[in-house]
Amino acid sequence: MSRSSPSGRCGKTDSPSPLALRRVGIDTYRENVAYLHRECEPYRAEGFQALAKVEISANGSRILATLNVVDDTSIVDCQQLGLSEDAFTQLGLEEGHPVTISQAEPAQSIPALHRKIAGERLSHDDFGHIVQDIAEHRYSKIELTAFVVACNQVELDREEVFYLTSAMSKVGRKLDWNEYTVVDKHCIGGIPGNRTSMLVVPIVAAHGMLCPKTSSRAITSPAGTADTMEVLATVDMPFSELSELVRHQRGCLVWGGTTDLSPADDVLISVERPLSIDSPGQMVASILSKKIAAGSTHLLLDIPIGPTAKVRSMPEALRLRKLFEFVAGRLGLTIDVVITDGRQPIGNGIGPVLEARDVMQVLENHPQAPNDLRQKALRLAGRMLEFDPDVRGGDGYGIARDILESGRALHKMKAIIEAQGRREFDFDNPPLAPLSFEVVAEFDGTVTAIDNQQVARIARLAGAPGSKGAGVDMLEKLGATVTRGQPLYRVYAAYPTELGFARQAADKNNGYSIGPPDQLTHVFVEF
Repeated sequence: MSRSSPSGRCGKTDSPSPLALRRVGIDTYRENVAYLHRECEPYRAEGFQALAKVEISANGSRILATLNVVDDTSIVDCQQLGLSEDAFTQLGLEEGHPVTISQAEPAQSIPALHRKIAGERLSHDDFGHIVQDIAEHRYSKIELTAFVVACNQVELDREEVFYLTSAMSKVGRKLDWNEYTVVDKHCIGGIPGNRTSMLVVPIVAAHGMLCPKTSSRAITSPAGTADTMEVLATVDMPFSELSELVRHQRGCLVWGGTTDLSPADDVLISVERPLSIDSPGQMVASILSKKIAAGSTHLLLDIPIGPTAKVRSMPEALRLRKLFEFVAGRLGLTIDVVITDGRQPIGNGIGPVLEARDVMQVLENHPQAPNDLRQKALRLAGRMLEFDPDVRGGDGYGIARDILESGRALHKMKAIIEAQGRREFDFDNPPLAPLSFEVVAEFDGTVTAIDNQQVARIARLAGAPGSKGAGVDMLEKLGATVTRGQPLYRVYAAYPTELGFARQAADKNNGYSIGPPDQLTHVFVEF
C-alpha cells in the first residue's frame, strides 16, 4: 500500500522519470548521498537498494552517489530526487531541474583493492585506477575503509607511496603558475596554536616570492589555518578570483576545499580521521599530492617532535624525512624538511580568535606578542626565502626578520586580507567567548611537560573552532616556575554546556605536569 503526502504526490505516476532535483540540507562530509522515496516509481521499477551506488545525470553533468531510501515526504516526495550538500554542489544544477537516476557501474579497481587487502604489493596502474575510482565516488564507505586499513596494516613501501602520491596528484585540477619558483610550507600537524603559515606567507610574499597557500579547516583540532584566517578575512574563494589575487598579491591564505586539488585525498581523509589512521605512507601521499596539484615547485615541511606530538622521536622523524625526500624527488618537487620542537603548543592562544590575536600581535611587533611563535615563523620563513636563488644560504633569517620588523609583512598581510575580503578584528579587544574559567597549578614547582593532545581536547570541548571565540589562552609555558593556585591557562566558551564539558576534562587532567626543574622534558631538534 503506497503512502501519500498532503499534496497527494506519493502515488503511482504515469511518468516515473525524470525526477525533480531537491537540495537536502545535510552535510555528509565528502560523501555524495542521494535520497529517494521508497514509494517512488524508479525505486520500485529499477530495484534500487539502500547504500547502493547510483548515477545521477542531467544536461551532460553526472555524479555518483550513495543511495539513502526515505519514507518521509518532507525530505523528498515520489517525484523528487534529493542530494546532500556536497553532491548538490558538484552537480551544479538548480533545484527543480529534471534529473535521471540509474544503477552505477561497479568500480573497475575492486580486484586491485582485494589484492591490497590480501597484503599484495600494487603497481603504479593499480593505484591509478583505485584513486580514479575514489575521486569519482565509486567506492562505498566500507570499501574506502578497507583500502585505508589495508594500506595501514601492511605499510606501503616507498615505491608504493610514490605510486599513490603520483596518482592522487593527477586526479582533479592541477595549477600552473608559469613561474620557476612557487613556494609553499606545510606542518604535519598535532601542535595546537601553530599558526606560522599566517606569518610566513606575508613575509615571503613581501619579498616577492609566489606563495599560494591553500589551507585546511579543523576536523579534530581546535582550529585549522583556514578557521583562524576566517576571523580576519574571507577564505572561501572561487578559483578564478584566487588566481588573480595570488598573481597580484604574490600570496594568499584560503581554504583549499573548493579548489578541487587532489580530490581523492579529501575523500580518504573523511575515513582516516574518524579511524585515527595517519600512516607515514598515507601522510606523505596526502601532503605532497596537494602541493604538486597546487603548482608548488618548492616545499618547506615542518615535522615537530615531542612526547605528545604526532612524531615522538628523532629516529622516527628522520625516517619520515627520508620518505618525504624520496617521493618529492621522484616527482620533481624540491623539498626542505625541518625538524622542530613539538613539546608544547606554539603561541599563547588555542582557538580561532585567540590564534588570530597572536598572529596580529607578531605582525604588529607588539610587546606582548608570543616570542615562540615569532621565532619559529622567522626561522621557517628564512628557510623558504633561501629557495630564492638570489638569497645565500644562512641569510634568510635576517631577511625575514627585517621584513617583519620594518612593517612590510604587516602591510602585505593587510593587503591580502583586503583582497580576500576583510572582516573587522581588533586584536587589542578580540571577540572572545563570554564565559570563562581558569585552570590553576595544584602545587609549587616548574612546568615540566604540557600534553598537546589534552590541552587541544579541552579547547575543542569548550567549542573551538565552531565558536570562533572559544578556546584556551595559555598563561604559562614549559620551564615556568609556578606557585600553588597560580593560573596556568584560561578557558573561554560561548555556552554553559560547553564550559561544563571543558571544566570536567580539565578537572580530570589539565594537561600540565609540575615538578622539579630537572624533570623538564627535552628534545634535540633543528630549531
